[in-house]
Amino acid sequence: MDSPGIIVAFWLLSGITVLSALLVFVARNLLHALAFLVLSFLGMAGLFMTLSADFIAVAQILIYAGSISVLMVFAVMLTPLASRNNGNSLYVIPALMGGAGIAGLVGAVAMETDWAEHSGEALKAADFPSTVPVIGDLLLGRYVLAFEIASVLLFIALLGAILLVHERPEDERSAGQQGEAQ
Repeated sequence: MDSPGIIVAFWLLSGITVLSALLVFVARNLLHALAFLVLSFLGMAGLFMTLSADFIAVAQILIYAGSISVLMVFAVMLTPLASRNNGNSLYVIPALMGGAGIAGLVGAVAMETDWAEHSGEALKAADFPSTVPVIGDLLLGRYVLAFEIASVLLFIALLGAILLVHERPEDERSAGQQGEAQ
């Protein structure tokens, strides 16, 4: 990270990511919290890009900012409207204390760790071979069956969730109850 542009982008994306993560916690509307969570996911992908982790950045966008966010939107939209508010809970104080404890532990470990620095000539891009072709070959070769089974199971789970919350019209309910009574 020698370039000033990359350093500025890193700090800007760090600020956006942390701010949007805090706004997820503070937001009272569940849809707003979900939008801030997507922004946080995208900020993380940008941070991975500034750290030259291209595959993890693309996976972050596809899996978290794409799939997981769509799954959360389905969950929010399938919940009754009365259950969508983020009202106060008695677990707010313990959650804040736990989060502060974990953040303090991570900060202490980061400050006490002796991070090795590379001296002399800066690292070149050739020093970091790309893993994207290897991962792609494995996912579409050796592990293609597991990959496809996972996608079919997720699709079936989504269809099952939709069927569980689907409300039938009133005339179908009364016809079903009359058939059970006979």
